[in-house]
Amino acid sequence: MTFFSDGNSHYSHRVRIVLAEKGVTVDIIEADSSNIPEELTDLNPYNTLPTLLDRELVLYESKVMMEYLDERFPHPPLLPVYPVARGASRQYIYRIERDWCVAVDAIANGTASAKTLEKHRKELRESLVAIAPIFGEKPYFMSDEFTLVDCCLAPILWRLPELGIELPNTKQTKPLLAYMDLLFGRESFQESLSEQEKEMRELLSV
Repeated sequence: MTFFSDGNSHYSHRVRIVLAEKGVTVDIIEADSSNIPEELTDLNPYNTLPTLLDRELVLYESKVMMEYLDERFPHPPLLPVYPVARGASRQYIYRIERDWCVAVDAIANGTASAKTLEKHRKELRESLVAIAPIFGEKPYFMSDEFTLVDCCLAPILWRLPELGIELPNTKQTKPLLAYMDLLFGRESFQESLSEQEKEMRELLSV
């Protein structure tokens, strides 16, 4: 199995977390949008990252990769067993992508005006603060177990300082901050970090 990964991309990161959680032996090839490996052009019609190659199968959408890996390597399971709960998890991921990933991508790309970027930062910060108490209800996001939803959230939360977003340390945000500590302390999360991602947080302590 080969995974073409962008060390700066939260979409690549979410898949790396799943790979680490499953303990999958994988050849990770680091690349970025300005340095796409030639072999990828023949494998992926969109020539994008991340891309997962498993024998003859080529996947180039992160959510599809995560679910494929969860089915291909069923232990530990990262989606609930029951259809209703699985549907809810998929809906949470959809909302994360619609509500938060759009802002994260815009800020990370940095191509919009300063006013627009600040608007995205403000909206993302306020949204996280507003939802923070929910994280106190269960150990993980709306679940007693670590799931694919957490795999999508963790890379975004890890990148907040680099995105210019600082969460206030208040009674309201305490559950979210504790959740972040729980995620970042997981062995699979630590194993999933690229060199670029390690630097995102190391820079804070300098």
